[in-house]
Amino acid sequence: MHYILAMSETSLAAILRLLRAQSFVESRIDPGLGAVHGLALREFMFLVQLDQAPANRLRRVDLAARLNVSQSTVTRLALPLEKLGFVKREADPRDARVGYVVLTKAGRQRVAEARATLERSAAGIFRDRWSDKDIATLASLLGRFTAALPGDVT
Repeated sequence: MHYILAMSETSLAAILRLLRAQSFVESRIDPGLGAVHGLALREFMFLVQLDQAPANRLRRVDLAARLNVSQSTVTRLALPLEKLGFVKREADPRDARVGYVVLTKAGRQRVAEARATLERSAAGIFRDRWSDKDIATLASLLGRFTAALPGDVT
């Protein structure tokens, strides 16, 4: 019983630290993406999923699963990106009930530009306290943590 309690406390500490780290990372990255590229971090992740999908398109239901959001959230995220010309809607010619979100050429360009900005921000976040080995270890552990989720973004 003591082992289970200790493991539970350790698991809780890990989750709380992950949540705190997420908040820290978002506070450092979101403003830069917004100021330079006009994208919120959530919109960037939306576009990245499409950028890495076959033919740069996904069904709304699959996009929702990859982003861990509802289909209605996917619709709300897609609307302004569609107005900006970064995504478009596409119907399935064989099944009218199925709709795709497709990354446009302008969207692919915006993802590439935002990814470069994110790379610089990421380097800055880790610069002071992390070795390359530490960063690789963290990336590996987080990869293992998210391995069962659809839509790897690396």
